[in-house]
Amino acid sequence: MKYMKNATLRQLQIFESIARLGSFTAAAKELYLTQPTISMQIKKLSELISAPLFEVRGKRVMLTDAGLALVPACREIFRELEKYETVLSNIKEIGQGELSISSVTTAEYFAPRILSDFLKVYPGVTTTLEITNRIRVIERMQGGVDDLYIIGQPYPEVELEIIPFLENPIVFFSAPDHPLAELRNISPSALAAENIFGREDGSEASIRLAEFFDTVGLKVKSAMKLGSNEAIKMAVKSGLGISMLSRLALTREVENGELVILDIQGFSITDSWYLAYLKGKRLSAVAEAFFSFVTSMREDYTREFIGNRGRRKSDRGR
Repeated sequence: MKYMKNATLRQLQIFESIARLGSFTAAAKELYLTQPTISMQIKKLSELISAPLFEVRGKRVMLTDAGLALVPACREIFRELEKYETVLSNIKEIGQGELSISSVTTAEYFAPRILSDFLKVYPGVTTTLEITNRIRVIERMQGGVDDLYIIGQPYPEVELEIIPFLENPIVFFSAPDHPLAELRNISPSALAAENIFGREDGSEASIRLAEFFDTVGLKVKSAMKLGSNEAIKMAVKSGLGISMLSRLALTREVENGELVILDIQGFSITDSWYLAYLKGKRLSAVAEAFFSFVTSMREDYTREFIGNRGRRKSDRGR
């Protein structure tokens, strides 16, 4: 029996070129091969899967069903190889170096993992990660303290070069035995009677909370300010009220059934996490490598850190 694992990369490259250009002749020109060579390799590839990949209709080359199914798999292979080539190139160029990063508080739920992955590729690099509040991160930016910054929103106070690398869904949440936990499509007006816990003034979480209540025209009954995400989660788990935070801050508790994401009518906020550096700053080789590493891995990290998380207690087990 013949398997696709016996296909060569060259055969896949030829197939992808024909599929994209719609012509054996154009593919031969792009790859600097003769047309007989192109035809022979496609014949061998078709024999491996025991199905034709193309059919000729007049002067047009059309993909068969088997060919259509192979296109996305083929392109995914090439994307992964390009990522590997980038990493390999950086490994050869960078032996040792230092990297300083500051991040806002909620990044503590994923930034250490990303740095760990980076250091497996570049074991000779020394890193420092300062996790602090928004105001302190801005102060460090203004002082040019760090190479890179991980932030949840662009900061108008500082001119930055930024790139989004991870989704940042914002959610309301409660204890599983809270009256709202089992409800769907909850009216925002129902929140007016709830004790709402928030972060300190100036934090990104407190800004988002205030923006939402301004949008729906509600006043918060109780706006107790707590100094950390962990303090907020403990207060909510204790049944003292509800809150709003990045879903990344709640992953463990939601999966364990300790907290429940609330289904608020019309509420949908998905920010981005950004990797940033000062505009005009020349990045070191190590900072460039980290920037490239995070950029190449952003789809993987989105799947890992965001994925398809459960929303309500009643949804679990379905």
